[in-house]
Amino acid sequence: MLVLNDGREVQAVPPFAPPATSFQPGFHQALRASHSTGSVTTFRMRVPVARDGGRIRVTFRAGNGSMTLVRATVAQAGANGALASTPVKLSFDGAEGFTVDARSRKTSDPVDFPVAFRDELAITFEARGALAASTISAFPGSFARVGNHALVTGALGGTLFDRAVGVATVDVEGSTGRAFVAIGDSITEGYVDTKNDTRNAWPAKVEAALGVPVVNAGVSGQGFYDALAHLDGEVLALQGITDCIVLLGTNDLGDKDSLSLIQARMNTMLGRLAPFCRTWVSTLLPKEKSNYAPYEVVKSQRPELNTWLRSGAAGPDIIDLEAVTRQPANVHLFLDGLDVDGIHPSVEGHRVMADEVTRVLREEGGL
Repeated sequence: MLVLNDGREVQAVPPFAPPATSFQPGFHQALRASHSTGSVTTFRMRVPVARDGGRIRVTFRAGNGSMTLVRATVAQAGANGALASTPVKLSFDGAEGFTVDARSRKTSDPVDFPVAFRDELAITFEARGALAASTISAFPGSFARVGNHALVTGALGGTLFDRAVGVATVDVEGSTGRAFVAIGDSITEGYVDTKNDTRNAWPAKVEAALGVPVVNAGVSGQGFYDALAHLDGEVLALQGITDCIVLLGTNDLGDKDSLSLIQARMNTMLGRLAPFCRTWVSTLLPKEKSNYAPYEVVKSQRPELNTWLRSGAAGPDIIDLEAVTRQPANVHLFLDGLDVDGIHPSVEGHRVMADEVTRVLREEGGL
């Protein structure tokens, strides 16, 4: 390509500039619940981070009361709660710690800390008060110990604490690219049993397959009403997200007016997400029973909602996860081996879901 400069002389266009760099999320949890501790306790969270880059920043979140963080470090995670690298201290507006009000977020200053895609980090912090926490146990290899132990490099000791706690987001500064957030309920958060692993949830499996972050904003038990009420703090607070995947609605089914409410709230959510990300919407998975609402009503509404979604009423970017998880002869039943209780997918079910999400994003999403 050639351009004409002011002297009317032809010259070559300069080489393209290097790819832009920015902070984008490599890890995220919605942290809807709250965990309180009256005395200073050291938490060591083991988290996978899905970005390459040279600097990171960590966002902490308070629970249903004020939270004081005394000191925090980050390191590569080792086995059994030990560190695999020298811990690097985090700072907050130049200070070692902070105090924030209920449900507030506080982001650390950027710190030099090179990471590779899917590295396992140990984020260790001493805190007291109310800490935001996940609703399920899905972080094996994490620990808690009463007292000030953030600089311990060996096994932390204490007790296993496998709920996400305090740590809401890890942003990594690297080449700017696609970054997804998954919005959903327990199916997205990764509930399979009483003990789980976020690495087995379908967003993490899509992330590993595509090589791009697919961070998790799933909250067990929620429906559209809850998701909309918390959208600002749990999703829209993220920086650098390009795409959102919405798998919501199964907990909304059952009342006589549920279908119209779900459709209205879906459209409200899509409207709020439109300036923020490209939105992909999934059909609802089979549901073999209902724990609360009348099951016959659920059986009627769920296929109707999926038909509405496939019609394009919620936009053109549809991922049909029902189609790959249902039995051919019965829309209400999972394929054998893909569920654990008639509602939640098994680990194999998450793999099948992830394969379909990956396929659609490659074929239609430019990945």
